[in-house]
Amino acid sequence: MPEGAGTRVAGVDGCKAGWVAVIRNLEDPADLDLIVFPTFADIVGHTPHLAIVAVDMPIGLPDRIGPGGRGPEKAARKHLGMRQSSVFTVPARPAVYEDDYLKACNTALATSEPPKKVSKQCFFLFPKIQEIDALMTPELETRVHEVHPELAFWRLNGGAEMSLPKKVKSRANPDGLDQRRVLLVSKGLPGEFLDQRPPRGCGRDDLLDAAANSLIAERIFRGKAEPFPKDFRRDERGLRMAIWA
Repeated sequence: MPEGAGTRVAGVDGCKAGWVAVIRNLEDPADLDLIVFPTFADIVGHTPHLAIVAVDMPIGLPDRIGPGGRGPEKAARKHLGMRQSSVFTVPARPAVYEDDYLKACNTALATSEPPKKVSKQCFFLFPKIQEIDALMTPELETRVHEVHPELAFWRLNGGAEMSLPKKVKSRANPDGLDQRRVLLVSKGLPGEFLDQRPPRGCGRDDLLDAAANSLIAERIFRGKAEPFPKDFRRDERGLRMAIWA
């Protein structure tokens, strides 16, 4: 086998510096990397090739939102108990492309039934949602899958939500992060890798989330992951709307 060969998957999380990825060689557990990419396109085009990219960002945006929402958020929240507030409600595509919060809320109200505004937390994600939306095609979704860290930890934790929050009052909660680290180590990720100093523009929570997403990427590659909801819909561009775990 040539040097550097192997099947690689990536767990990706958005961060201040761009996108942080934990890249794992499934044929060599010791071969893993933590890389910050400026753009999502850089991840998709990365060499060596990434067979699966599991990213914590909404993929698939309907032109209008009905009573059930986009679909994945409601399906994921059912399993997350106290952690369900970590799943933000995503508005319709026209609202996501507004660059002003008030305009985004007005557009969201006009494209949802019942009318619903946009949370500030979700609004701050719009640039990254736009970045993926501009790149995605139905063909690319054989490689790129939407995931969510708390649903990933739920899956890795035997179908139980994490008992401690990752953040308290918008600040990292060390006890909650330590709890997630222990779980990731129990699933085979090296403690020294998880304990490394995060790159500039990346927090410890971003690193741990990307690591959890990388384990879901492996589940997807091996055909063990499932979509939430199982009867997912597609948006007007044919993009799948589902969170995988």
